Amino acid sequence: MKHFARLFAELDGTTSTNTKVEALQRYFARTPAPDAAWAVYFLAGGKPRQVVKTATLRALACETAGIEDWLFEECYQAVGDLAETIAYVLPLQATESDLGLADWVENRLLPLRGLPEDEVARRVRGYWQELDAQGRFLLVKLVGGGFRVGVSKLLVQRALAAHAGVDAKRIAQRMMGYMDAKVMPSALKYEALLAAAGEAGSTDVMDAGQPYPFFLAHQLDAPVQALDARLGPVDDWQVEWKYDGIRGQIVKRAGQVWLWSRGEELVTERFPEIVALAQALPDGTVLDGEILVWAAGADATDAGAGRPAGFALLQQRIGRKTLGKKILADVPVTFMAYDLLELGGQDLRAQAQRVRRERLEQLLSATPLRISPIEQLPSWEAFAALRRESRQRGVEGFMLKRLDAAYGTGRTKVDGLWWKWKIEPMTIDCVLIYAQAGHGRRASLYTDYTFAVWNRAPRDAEEAEAVVRAITKRQAAQPEGLQLVAFAKAYSGLTDEEFKRIDSVIRKTSLEKFGPVRSVRPTLVFELGFEGINPSPRHKSGIAVRFPRMLRIRDDKPLHQANSLDDLKVLLNL
Repeated sequence: MKHFARLFAELDGTTSTNTKVEALQRYFARTPAPDAAWAVYFLAGGKPRQVVKTATLRALACETAGIEDWLFEECYQAVGDLAETIAYVLPLQATESDLGLADWVENRLLPLRGLPEDEVARRVRGYWQELDAQGRFLLVKLVGGGFRVGVSKLLVQRALAAHAGVDAKRIAQRMMGYMDAKVMPSALKYEALLAAAGEAGSTDVMDAGQPYPFFLAHQLDAPVQALDARLGPVDDWQVEWKYDGIRGQIVKRAGQVWLWSRGEELVTERFPEIVALAQALPDGTVLDGEILVWAAGADATDAGAGRPAGFALLQQRIGRKTLGKKILADVPVTFMAYDLLELGGQDLRAQAQRVRRERLEQLLSATPLRISPIEQLPSWEAFAALRRESRQRGVEGFMLKRLDAAYGTGRTKVDGLWWKWKIEPMTIDCVLIYAQAGHGRRASLYTDYTFAVWNRAPRDAEEAEAVVRAITKRQAAQPEGLQLVAFAKAYSGLTDEEFKRIDSVIRKTSLEKFGPVRSVRPTLVFELGFEGINPSPRHKSGIAVRFPRMLRIRDDKPLHQANSLDDLKVLLNL
């Protein structure tokens, strides 16, 4: 554990990519395989499950440090991070343990889940005695489910490739599914990642169900007038609609079908309709595409019927462990294929986009699977006009793929280029009402905000100001009166300087504290952008938005001119 804690501190203490890769290489060079297996899991994005409640950790820290909760709260507000606060307040005395990361996770941390609270408390107190401040910080992150570190999966793959002398693309391919929470990392899995071609344990002959790393697109934000200079002629590009579903790969090998999500989760059992459709594929086939709900009443075998439904409907299928007849009938799914990665067991990713597309069309012409249609227009201006129909068509804009591009790994420009040319976000002007400190380098600033709209449009500025006075005096809102209704949370979109400015306002206008959250006197209006909007009975507003982000601070707009629930409902019906 102590070696992993020191690696975490090294990674957290630098913004240099090369320095991070070098630190990772040193760690892998000196670390036993069982410990390195867990390190790769956590560093590449594997999520540790919360095994100890935050309130329990906080109470234990106060008890061990001999301080009152109010003092801990003051420290927490100054530091902004629970794990760091606990590491600071605990007594310095410790007898360092040499126990490795794998032993800590498998034999100590994971077994905490489900134990009686007094036994959890006894064990955690003992574990703190075996760790220095860095180790305690890391322990709280792991047991509290809040582990984050400033490295990407690509950096981890680069470091592993350099350490083992194996091509980074091969490492990336082998790591598909490595972060599956249902299968624990092991020395055997780690050694298989690093094995050279022909060695025992080499995964060059892929496990039958193994997918390929997904190729990811870059966001295109240029105005249409600049696209000729930025992209060149439209004839160099394959233009397809961007669908609002789950990115996935169908793998057909050894007579079986596997379905993987972009999140590297095996989702075969959740979508039996797609498995049935894929049975028509020949062995040694891998398709890239989108898992979609098709509009009610459409025939999933008719490529020309119906249209894609919204993502909210697909969400009803995502979390289901059992699929009854009703959910299968109400939420029918299909697979929209748009790339061919393997055929007859041959890896096609190095071939040009136009070649892969031709072979995809030939392959699927005799199957019931859908193929993403290509749009052909004479200019970028014509595409921009068609793009404005995206919402009516149930899509998010266009995908642009260079016809000479290979299929790369991750979000890279080395092998070719894909762009996502999304429609402009929906926008609403709303009021900041709650704030919480951020994470990492923003842990000392209030950067995570909750926004509200009016339940109806205020008659004038005076009526809105009366609501603000009532909130300031902690008076309950009148059920039939004007009030602010929370509807979204956002933490991205502002510059560092803007966050500092808003943080200062929040500290001056705070009203109450609810753990790490502060309620604030409504004074600030923001323009919020989001990709989609759906009805939601789980939210007080009755509405949920997708991917909200702050577009700008509306210093020019008074509170009473912020939008209302009725405005959101108008967007809901677009």
